[in-house]
Amino acid sequence: MREKLSLWAVFCLIVAFMPSQTESVAVMSVDLGSEWMKIAIVKPGVPMEIALNKESRRKTPVAVCLKENERLFGDGALGVAVKNPKVVYRFLQSILGKTADNPLVAQYQKHFPEHQLQRDEKRGTVYFKFSEELQYTPEELLGMILNYSRGLAQDFAEQPIKDAVITVPAYFNQAERRAVLQAAQIAGLKVLQLINDNTAVALNYGVFRRKDINSTAQNIMFYDMGSGSTTATIVTYQTVKTKESGTQPQLQIRGVGFDRTLGGFEIELRLRDHLAKLFNEQKKSKKDVRENLRAMAKLLKEAQRLKTVLSANAEHMAQIEGLMDDIDFKAKVTRSEFEALCEDLFNRVPGPVKEALAAAEMSMDEIEQVILVGGSTRVPKVQDVLLKAVGKEELSKNINADEAAAMGAVYQAAALSKAFKVKPFLVRDAAVFPIQVEFSRETEEEDGVKTMKHNKRILFQRMAPYPQRKVITFNRYTDDFLFYINYGDLSFLSEQDLKVFGSQNLTTVKLSGVGSSFKKHSDAESKGIKAHFNMDESGVLILDRVESVFETIVEEKEEESTLTKLGNTISSLFGGGSSEPTANVTEPVTDEEEVTPEAGKDQEQSEKQEESAQEKSETEEGKEGEPQAEEQKDNKEDKAETQGETEGEKTEKPEEKSDGEKAEEKEADKKPKPQKKSKISEDITVELEVNDVLDPSTEDMEVSKKKLQDLTDRDLEKQEREKTLNSLEAFIFETQDKLYQDEYLAVVTEEEKEQITGKLSEASNWMDEEGYAAGTKELKEKLSELKKLCKAMFFRVEERKKWPDRLAALDSMLNHSTIFLKSARLIPESDQIFTEVELKTLEKVINETMTWKNETVAAQEKMSPTEKPVLLSKDIETKLSLLDREVNYLLNKAKFAKPKPKDKAKDKNTTSTENGKSNSTEDAEKVIPPKSDDAEEVKPAEEPPTAEEKGEETILELNPAENTATESTEDSKQENHIGDEL
Repeated sequence: MREKLSLWAVFCLIVAFMPSQTESVAVMSVDLGSEWMKIAIVKPGVPMEIALNKESRRKTPVAVCLKENERLFGDGALGVAVKNPKVVYRFLQSILGKTADNPLVAQYQKHFPEHQLQRDEKRGTVYFKFSEELQYTPEELLGMILNYSRGLAQDFAEQPIKDAVITVPAYFNQAERRAVLQAAQIAGLKVLQLINDNTAVALNYGVFRRKDINSTAQNIMFYDMGSGSTTATIVTYQTVKTKESGTQPQLQIRGVGFDRTLGGFEIELRLRDHLAKLFNEQKKSKKDVRENLRAMAKLLKEAQRLKTVLSANAEHMAQIEGLMDDIDFKAKVTRSEFEALCEDLFNRVPGPVKEALAAAEMSMDEIEQVILVGGSTRVPKVQDVLLKAVGKEELSKNINADEAAAMGAVYQAAALSKAFKVKPFLVRDAAVFPIQVEFSRETEEEDGVKTMKHNKRILFQRMAPYPQRKVITFNRYTDDFLFYINYGDLSFLSEQDLKVFGSQNLTTVKLSGVGSSFKKHSDAESKGIKAHFNMDESGVLILDRVESVFETIVEEKEEESTLTKLGNTISSLFGGGSSEPTANVTEPVTDEEEVTPEAGKDQEQSEKQEESAQEKSETEEGKEGEPQAEEQKDNKEDKAETQGETEGEKTEKPEEKSDGEKAEEKEADKKPKPQKKSKISEDITVELEVNDVLDPSTEDMEVSKKKLQDLTDRDLEKQEREKTLNSLEAFIFETQDKLYQDEYLAVVTEEEKEQITGKLSEASNWMDEEGYAAGTKELKEKLSELKKLCKAMFFRVEERKKWPDRLAALDSMLNHSTIFLKSARLIPESDQIFTEVELKTLEKVINETMTWKNETVAAQEKMSPTEKPVLLSKDIETKLSLLDREVNYLLNKAKFAKPKPKDKAKDKNTTSTENGKSNSTEDAEKVIPPKSDDAEEVKPAEEPPTAEEKGEETILELNPAENTATESTEDSKQENHIGDEL
């Protein structure tokens, strides 16, 4: 028993020192817009919530201010932008993953001429030149902002957070997505997924309307006009059957259209330029306001306010105090003027809608409703133009236009995190840009002339669902070769979009070790060079590996006995089958005859076979492949039934075989049996050469991380110094004030008062002259010195404040203890439950406490208030606890003590009735009374225990719209089981 107890104690200690699971299980999402970001969190007890920033606002500007000795973020950075726009960096999203010659970089420089954008010769991208010593890349600046967002989320969640889902525009290409991931890596964030912002909005909409989704497809368009861009997305909602979790709702992105530069910021720039023109026309200054960067920053801020006001009013007065050279500006702007300024922008509003419909191959009649998302859709003219374009009765506004993406992304973060369980909601995102593989091979024509043929094979078509894995097989290569991963047909993009898009060539893949693998396995049959691709959850294409695959013939062993076969069957059942993973082969590229415009029928047929193989692979990749699996299952079942019937017939009719049948069997035995084949794979060395935008090297990433960490440490040091400085100032002023209060004057001598006053005055003068430039260590030392000087004074004052309450409590305890002792001594000897030793111990403690109190109080009264007191509050508390312990011991003993049994001689002459009463009374007295004085009431029938009481695993419900669990019948379980076996 002792061993068990000791083991249990050790276990308890181990559990106590283990890190709590609730310390870091929270996850976050960042809806990273071009101008604003919204942050949401999920933690135990908080299903989904928008994290407030330090100003208690639900959205934060995407801006960072870099001064010489401090950094500011959000609203603080915007405040500096008006005074000193040169040190504030905003709208970084438009130049992420862009080369220096990209038109968007030139446009950014035009919008923000105060910044010095320089070309990075190593990568071909741009960086901001802050000073001769300091330069920052857009990824580093975005990393600072993401790190700041993480801090806001941690402050709101009150626990550390490292896992995040970040939203990006759906039109982000591979280079732009990699740039966001690099910024998150610099910030120290673990990105669970980059989710397209339109997909996050669609997920949020579906989660809150789960009950409305059924097997009938519902097509909904989300029109999102934000600050920097506009996106139209067509989403199909319906329920589908899955092997893992039965019937679940699913959203599928069907079509996406976008305009990279149509947004609220462009509208604000038009208004800013209009206000600058009006100011110049007033001719209050000889200077051109457009040449003054600070004045233009003020005009931009006023234009932002004006756009919001004119969305609800027909006209408004724009006014700025001290716009330039202390000249005030005031001008009236009407909504009609505003709409005339942006007429060409409003004409571009229907563009994304048409592109989305074309990508989805749908018409507006198939769209049930159009839902507005994004702040710029609040502009009345935008709504008017869009309503005419879609031809609907009205535009839906039944979603939070600002927070939908952040809430959808945080739901996805909870679903991806291992710390939470959420109701499944299947998401099938789509690749906006097609990706293909290109390679060249030397072929020999009929006349013997050798020519180079360039081949293209589509890897991911436009709007292909992801995440998805694909394998491409090269059949005709026997030596080292290279191939290219490029974007596919981008003819759906305009000429301007193609310029902005950047390089259409992604990667050159050089393979080495192909020839050596063929030499090594010269006796085996080649099955081609297989390249395994993966487009992950973030929409980033990765080449997992390349392998050279061969097949060899394995010699068959002698016929195994029945017992051996049975043993092998059982071991395969429990072993889980083959150890080799089934290759997810999609779109096999056969390096056969090249397809030319003059291709014959055979070539056309091979082309059709490749296309059908491609379609088949895509079907198998997605969820739609399940019906095919069911067909295969049915075929197997039919086959099994047929075999069963045949065997049954044989069992029932054990007739002798005819001579003809025996002869046929002999001939069959003579035929060669099919040979078994074994697969061999050899890994091929891969060298990748990036052709779009080079990623930073490992050394560059470490330098960036160190740069940001140094800035963070500097900020923390600055905050610590400011905190210490404020504490020192407060201590000086508060103590100087206290020296004029009566309670402090009573406990200090004149000499002590002069010494403290002199030190405080000296410290105050030092603060005015040198203190504001002093370091944290010096400030802390000064504060510690002053506290040490005033410690005795503060101690005497605090003690005198505590005396009345502590002494009153001690007197009350002494009074109650004395009464209790007297009552205990009055108990008859026959019923006495306390021993004489216990009562004497209590009496001794009462007397000692009374004596100590009287003597100490008397001694304290004789002392001067300026002397160190002998009556201490901690001593009073010690006496109180000692007395309380003794009384409580006796009270607990009385509470659970059993009364002594009465003498049997006294009960001899009692009647049987009295005996009955006596016995019943005695039995009642023997019962130990419950802790509560109230009698136990008869409780009504209890409800059946809940899942939590039973100890079942609970699911964190992150869906406010529905709390009912998904029903799963026995039939569905049966189907899932069969599917798993297949």
